[in-house]
Amino acid sequence: MRQLGDIALHRILELEEPFVAPTEMFAAATAENLEPHRHWLEPKALCPETGKLILPVQSYLVRTRHHTILIDTCIGNDKSADWHKPWHKRSDPTWLENLAAVGVHPKEIDYVLCTHLHLDHTGWNTHLVDGRWMPTFPNARYVFSRREYDHSAEEGGDSFEENVVPVMESGQGVLVDMDFALDDEVWLEPTPGHTPGHVAIRLASKGAAAVMCGDLIHSPVQCAHPDWDFIYDHDPELARRTRRRFLEAQCEGGTLVLTAHFPSPSAGKVMPEGDAFRFHYA
Repeated sequence: MRQLGDIALHRILELEEPFVAPTEMFAAATAENLEPHRHWLEPKALCPETGKLILPVQSYLVRTRHHTILIDTCIGNDKSADWHKPWHKRSDPTWLENLAAVGVHPKEIDYVLCTHLHLDHTGWNTHLVDGRWMPTFPNARYVFSRREYDHSAEEGGDSFEENVVPVMESGQGVLVDMDFALDDEVWLEPTPGHTPGHVAIRLASKGAAAVMCGDLIHSPVQCAHPDWDFIYDHDPELARRTRRRFLEAQCEGGTLVLTAHFPSPSAGKVMPEGDAFRFHYA
């Protein structure tokens, strides 16, 4: 647990394991290009045995004076993920157990904030009940960027049908602008590129600040190489600009950066290093 002024932060981890070879995420991450960074990437961010990048999948539980909030909801169980077999039709209670371990029941969640609508950020939005997808958090409002929702609806696919449509049909979904503010402690920041409506989540309390960056950056190696495109970025050029602008901004204010996929402990500060950056874990 981390304290940010009056805000309590918990990571709710679903899994953390070697994911894919570096070039399957970043075409530029060849063995030659990775070699200068291997000494600090291994063993936390790059598995020396498999050669694969290590990525956690996790949520952040945010408890303010007024609300209990989840940022992103991981992969979930029983979900369709044919493109990555280990995530396909999972039946693993770890995420729910980890949520319970910090003393929170799904019915106590007031808001679910999604940085974007990819399957590893929306999976526990819903769960199967008697063969039907139902919202996992019965009392929550699910906040989606309207631009992200429209893009995802146009693309369609299993993840949208399983994780988003049931939330909208239940009346719990709320579509908002990309700079929507829940209150003076929690608001969205437009960070497009990975997806058209991608947002970061800003937190502030008593002079302390944090930001959950979602998928605008996937690995600490992208701090050293902000120009390395992630293979699934919707608009790579825009994603590069957004990523560099974001990293530059974090150097100035000492904001705590809560990452989606950096290895544990996943939170830290961005510092300048030459013409690029380095992530210092908190």
